Amino acid sequence: MSDDNTLHAGFNPLVRPYMVLFVAWILLLTVVLSPLILIWVVGPGQWWAGHYYRKLRCALDDRHLNFRKGILFQVEKTIPLENIQDVTFIEGPLLRHFDLSILRIETAGQSPGQAHNMQLVGIVDAHRFREEILRRREALRRPSPVQGEASGDAQLQALHAIRERLDDIATLLRDRSKD
Repeated sequence: MSDDNTLHAGFNPLVRPYMVLFVAWILLLTVVLSPLILIWVVGPGQWWAGHYYRKLRCALDDRHLNFRKGILFQVEKTIPLENIQDVTFIEGPLLRHFDLSILRIETAGQSPGQAHNMQLVGIVDAHRFREEILRRREALRRPSPVQGEASGDAQLQALHAIRERLDDIATLLRDRSKD
């Protein structure tokens, strides 16, 4: 795989305030923790969102989608494109306010309960990135014409070898039946 075919996704800097407000919204909903909202928004929330944003990485090559995020616990996922079932584009009121969107990547597992989802928040030009993921996945599923010809030639050669072998066997059987 060459780096020429690798597409690196950029992330919108507005992911930082979105993350701070998202956690503040959760604190507000818990009622008990709502007094911590001001402390979160002014202090640790800013630090956390800044570090989180700087650690975000996403790259798409011809075979895999690689994603990295996290501060204390870093998560790095590599998803083979052939395992991707769907890429969903999500926007909500808060996301639209920050001109952000979420791409949800749904994958299939080998047995029930093994399917995984991954969410990418704030990718710049998410519609184009989504289309590129789907295009590369389809390209992987379709063999190229060169691969098709090569495998067809190999199959044809194998069939000719089998036919020659069967002719040899038929000749041996005819010779034995004459004796």
